Amino acid sequence: MRLATVRTAGGTRAAKLTGDGYVDLGLPDVGALLAKDDWPELAARADGPVLRDDDLAPVVPRPGKILCVGLNYRTHILEMGRELPDHPTLFAKFAEALIGPRDDIQLAPESSAVDWEAELALVIGATVRRASPEEAAAAIAGFTVMNDVTMRDWQFRTKEWLQGKTFEGTTPLGPVLVTPDELPGGVRPALPIRCLVDGERMQLADTADLVFGPVDLVRYASTIVTLRPGDVIATGTPGGVGHARTPARYLSDGVTLVTEVEGVGRLENTARTA
Repeated sequence: MRLATVRTAGGTRAAKLTGDGYVDLGLPDVGALLAKDDWPELAARADGPVLRDDDLAPVVPRPGKILCVGLNYRTHILEMGRELPDHPTLFAKFAEALIGPRDDIQLAPESSAVDWEAELALVIGATVRRASPEEAAAAIAGFTVMNDVTMRDWQFRTKEWLQGKTFEGTTPLGPVLVTPDELPGGVRPALPIRCLVDGERMQLADTADLVFGPVDLVRYASTIVTLRPGDVIATGTPGGVGHARTPARYLSDGVTLVTEVEGVGRLENTARTA
């Protein structure tokens, strides 16, 4: 299945993508859908009206948690001059950072080093704590696309990254949640991932290059905290970020940012001065 959160005149609506378009599922967003124990059955029985799809919200507009993983692609770790990690490097974002798959990225005037990070993100579909491999796999509702747009000058002000990672209105998430049964590899998908800036390819990799895969990340994170339906885990970015280039390259007003994971979806956002 492919699920989305569609903006309408009456508010957002959870929807299932069918051959006829986005069918209203009778709930306000995908997060609310996943909170239902029988959400797969509810989505499978989709019989509501068809919605316009020209204004998509973040696929989960207000996750309880957005956990992100740094340095999780072998190529990116090497380009940043680091050794392969023994454990995932976790940080967080807040829901205010999220924007829709076609919304403008807000360039904060306080930063002059706004960078891109194409990512495959997973969405939790069941409550889980201290998950076994089987429980972790079963807890993954599906996958979506994220760009972890980062204010590098703020990120590296200190050893902690959060302040550069969660500026408001910067992080596109969507366009849809794709359930694992639709993807090669299921909960361990091997998918091409790419990022283009003004049409120029900056990142190209395969999610098979992840050091810690989706199931590993659910197990690790659920050891720390209970994961709940609608929580998002961004799995990390491959090589090709602007900060690692010589000279460094960053987003500026009017630049288009395209983020794509094959088989999952495409984000297309324009950077705009806030």
